[in-house]
Amino acid sequence: MVIALLPLCVAVRGQHRAAMASADLRQELDCSICLNIYTDPVTLRCGHNFCRVCIDRVLDTQEGAGAYTCPDCRAECQERPALQRNITLCNIVGSFLSTRPDQEETGIFCTYCVDSPVPAAKSCLLCEASLCDKHLRVHSKSPEHVLCDPTTALGNKKCSVHKEIYKYYCPEDAACICVSCCMIGEHRGHQMESLDEASVKRKEKLRNVLQKLTTKRAETDKRVQRLQERRREDQGKAAGVIETVTALFRDIRRQLEDLEKRVLSEISRQEQRISLSVSDLIQQLEIKKDELSGKMRHIEELCNMSDLVTVLQEPDTGDLCDTEETERHDTQVHGAGDLDVGLISGTLHTLSDIITGINTGIYVQEDTALLLDVTTAGDNIQISGDRKTATRSHIKQNHPVPPERFQCDQVISSSRFSSGRHYWEVDVSKSVRWRVGMCYPSLDRRGQQSAIGYNNKSWCVYRYNNQYLVIHDIKWIRLPDNIPCDRVRVYLDYEAGQLSFYSLCDPIRHLRTYTAALTEPLHAALWVGDGCITICGGVRSWEKLP
Repeated sequence: MVIALLPLCVAVRGQHRAAMASADLRQELDCSICLNIYTDPVTLRCGHNFCRVCIDRVLDTQEGAGAYTCPDCRAECQERPALQRNITLCNIVGSFLSTRPDQEETGIFCTYCVDSPVPAAKSCLLCEASLCDKHLRVHSKSPEHVLCDPTTALGNKKCSVHKEIYKYYCPEDAACICVSCCMIGEHRGHQMESLDEASVKRKEKLRNVLQKLTTKRAETDKRVQRLQERRREDQGKAAGVIETVTALFRDIRRQLEDLEKRVLSEISRQEQRISLSVSDLIQQLEIKKDELSGKMRHIEELCNMSDLVTVLQEPDTGDLCDTEETERHDTQVHGAGDLDVGLISGTLHTLSDIITGINTGIYVQEDTALLLDVTTAGDNIQISGDRKTATRSHIKQNHPVPPERFQCDQVISSSRFSSGRHYWEVDVSKSVRWRVGMCYPSLDRRGQQSAIGYNNKSWCVYRYNNQYLVIHDIKWIRLPDNIPCDRVRVYLDYEAGQLSFYSLCDPIRHLRTYTAALTEPLHAALWVGDGCITICGGVRSWEKLP
């Protein structure tokens, strides 16, 4: 009997080993990135294999990091590695899938096929077991044995208290319950719904949520597209400016090189002219020197003669030191001249013209006065004699009250801006509560709504209790607390409808830019809560790069 069963035992053991080998092979065919069986496997230089799509995504994320690394062994290479298709592994995967297609679909196997894994066809919620087609044919057909698609989460479909299959849904407790929970459990007396009914309602809610999310995602996509278009426009503008500046500096270098050649050529020409003149004078003086040497030798001979008659008969030489001749040569020497500095300086004035051209090519900048309008100052605001400083006073100034005067503690500029690009700056270091901004002339002059920022006709940056905010139309945006702000710059691009605020710390900090369709001219506006605020200089205006 034992001898007869021996071949059967050997066969069962062989099947078990084959099943184990099959499981081990299955694990070897998993990509370490997606943890699924390889799809179009490729090999790196280090020998590790991955799905082509998976490793491509990993390498994409490593762009710009300086090196590419293998996800398994971290082997590095400086250039993006070439992906070689692993034909052998691809064939193994294909053969494996062709022999076990069902297993790869679910990955769930029959609970009762212990010797060799067999893909499950159904799962029984009552038995908490998965069954292949063979065991399914002999399985109980009674109603309590509820069959479903193969699943490993069998315990999630049964009541943990009564071990019964879920039949109902309790909306009050938002829980799936069994019959016992409904009859004798804690859900007794609650309004119940069938699982089908509750599922339909839940799916309807989910569809509504999905619809909203879809709409929201579409809106987000549009915003992304707009931002991408804006980025492309900015990149185009930047490229245009770069091209203009590059051409400008190229022209500057050309002009400077030409100017250098002209100045050096003029210096060489003058040096050559002076050198030739001096050389000619030297030659003349050398001839004169030889003549004088001959006369000197003749006179020395006469002085040494003993024949007195000969000496006296020699014609009178006169004044051999001809002063006029000497002065003439001195005049010629000085007449040779020095370098014509005036001419060189005139040539160098071209450099000033080049610099002026640079200034014209980049921007035309000028200062114009920015003065405060005394007739608009609140009764507690004192304006300095130069109309640059606004001081908060505890003593009422008893100003006349024309229609344009503010009831609150603020003042606006007398000048206004209806076009162009401008900026102006204020010193706020002597105040701890202040607002700096711009407003329309139609801004109310009475009531709380007249304060800048508290209406749709003004914009400002506001400091209060060591906090910084920007305000427009009573909408507050808080800025970071760590902003050093002793000086504020306000920038206006009227045609673009842009109003920007900057803190002139080191480095300069951009605080906020408002964009709006401007419908009126704009005045500079100051609100002084204590201390004083001073306008620094005037308004700087310029034209953009061409």
